[in-house]
Formats: sequence, C-alpha cells, structure tokens
Amino acid sequence: MAVELDVFVGNTTIMDEEVYQLWLDGYTVNDAVRARMEGGVLDEFDATADVLLSDTMDQYRTFQMCERLLHSPAKLANQLLFQIPPHRQTMLIERYYAFDDVFVREVLGKKLSKGTKKDLDDISAKTGVTLKSCRRQFDNFKRIFKVVEELKGPLVENIRQHFLLSDKLARDYAAIVFFANNRFETGKKKLQYITFQDFAFCAGQLINNWTVGAVGEGLCKTKNNMVEDMDVDLDKEFLQELKELKVLITDKDLLDQHKSLVCTALRGKTKAFNEMEANFKNLSRGLVNIATKLTNTKDVRDFFIDLVEKFIEPCRSDRWTAADVKLYLTHYTNSAHILDTFKHQVVWDRYMGVIKSCIFKMYHD
Repeated sequence: MAVELDVFVGNTTIMDEEVYQLWLDGYTVNDAVRARMEGGVLDEFDATADVLLSDTMDQYRTFQMCERLLHSPAKLANQLLFQIPPHRQTMLIERYYAFDDVFVREVLGKKLSKGTKKDLDDISAKTGVTLKSCRRQFDNFKRIFKVVEELKGPLVENIRQHFLLSDKLARDYAAIVFFANNRFETGKKKLQYITFQDFAFCAGQLINNWTVGAVGEGLCKTKNNMVEDMDVDLDKEFLQELKELKVLITDKDLLDQHKSLVCTALRGKTKAFNEMEANFKNLSRGLVNIATKLTNTKDVRDFFIDLVEKFIEPCRSDRWTAADVKLYLTHYTNSAHILDTFKHQVVWDRYMGVIKSCIFKMYHD
C-alpha cells in the first residue's frame, strides 16, 4: 500500500532579538539569563532555568559565529552557513553597528588608534557602557574609517553601500569619520553640553558645504594627477579665500556701515537690542577671526571651542534667546550684501550658511 507523506524541512536560523541585544550590550551568558528571567520569559514559555541557560548559550554561539560576517555585511547575504531572511539580516547589521551616544561622545574627534583603545576601561566606567560593548563600538568606528579612507566618492553613500546601513546611521558614521580625520576638539569642559547629535548635524553642514566634495562633482586633482574625492578634507582653496573677509573688521568704515545696517534692521524687534548694538563689533570680530584662521590646522581643531567662546557665551551672558540669535545672525549675514565696497559675497554666504546652522544647533542649555 502506497503512503503519501508531505515533508517540510526548514533550517532558518532562530535568533531572539532580545538575546541579541544582551549579547551586543556585553552581557555574559549568566547575566543575560538573569535579565531574561527578570523579564518573565520562564513564565511566558513555561520553561526551566536549565532550558533557558541552554537556549541563551546556543544563541550566543550563533551570534559569535555570525560576528565575522558582520564585519563585512555584504558577506552575510552571500554565505550559506546561516539561513537568515533579508529583513533579519538588516536588523542584525543595523544593531551591530548601532552605538551609544554617551560612548561616541567620549571618543569623538580623537584618533582611532591603540592609544584611544587603551582608554576604553575608563570610558566604560564613566559611561556605564560595558567594556565589551565599548570595544565593539570602537572597532566598528575604526573599521569604517579604514574602509572609507581608501574609497573615492561621497562619504555617506560609501558607508551606506559598503556596510548596508540605514541613511541615518550612515550619516552618523560619516560625522564620526569626519571628526576623527580633522581631529576637532570636543572634550573641553565648555563643550560638554553639546550632544553627539548636535556635533553630527554640524559635521553634515561642514561636509556638505566646506569640503572639496561639496564643490561641483567633488573631484580634485592631486599632485600625481590622480582624481580623488574629498568629503573628509576641508576645501583649502575656500579656507584661503576666507582671509578676504577680514576687510569686514579691519576697514573701519565698512565695520560701522555693517553695524548701522544690522541695528536699523533689528531696532524694535527684540528686547536684547541694546546688548546687540553694544556688542556688535566684538561679535563680528569673533566670527570673522574664526574664518580667517581656518588655514591653520590647530584653529580647525578649535573650531567648536571658538564658536562657543567668541559668540555663544557672550550671547548667553546677555541672556539672548534662541530666537534672538536667529534674528541677529540672519540680519548680520544679509546686511553684508548691501555693503557698497564688500566684494566677497559668495565666500561670505558659503561661510555664514554653515556658521549660522551650527550656532543655531549649539545654542541651548
């Protein structure tokens, strides 16, 4: 007698997202089991502690075997060892490359080298992020930095394509790479109130407006006549042109005329008018001096400190609101277009567009 059987064989790799997160967060197997028990998983599945321990160990082994593939995410889709559906692959990659803002804030702008890696113990203690998780995050920063360093083309797109990350995460990594490359100072006490997301926004402004990659097709010829893309290096020609803005503070007539135009536009529109009028020359000197010094590497590194010291702190001490800052900088920028003898409008707009955006983002408690 013939018997018909329908047989289904499945070998989709089972991965628990909660356990994956515990593994990423650097929990030991025992700590992960404890966390799962506290979350009520035993009651939910009517399981014993031994089964839970066995399941957690099995999951951890799977994640450890997957880890080398996650270092080159494209390999995850092409390997045959684990049958992982595409949506789950996306989750694995995105979470593996996710990072804690408190951690990245500690290493932002530092050299991604062994020296910084030695400090991870202290950073772990300070931030409460486990050492294992700190190491994973730091190694991810380093890996992405190394890969994109060798690539031509737009920074964000390169990160997105090579590491299969979401647009938001790719932009955050672009900021980390940009800060590491230019070694911006972010650790000083007066900068501690600025969050990673504030800095990431500013990095995006600088990349999109002040790098060689921001000009035309983003291509420049090197001495060897090789074509390179430079989304991580500031446009040296532009930085040189910024020196021309000095005329706004060295030519007394121009300075007085600029002040008069700005004050006329502001009068009656803000309670901080008297302070704006009294401090105009100091604030203008501050902003223009930042521009003219950006050809020096040290001054590039101090860019954010200078913005805080030369503009944000003086405005804070005069109790300007965020709306006051916006109003002032808008008229300050626009009024330069009406100055008769000022001929550097294009450079001025390219400079002040970024300065305004960064200050608006950084002007908070």
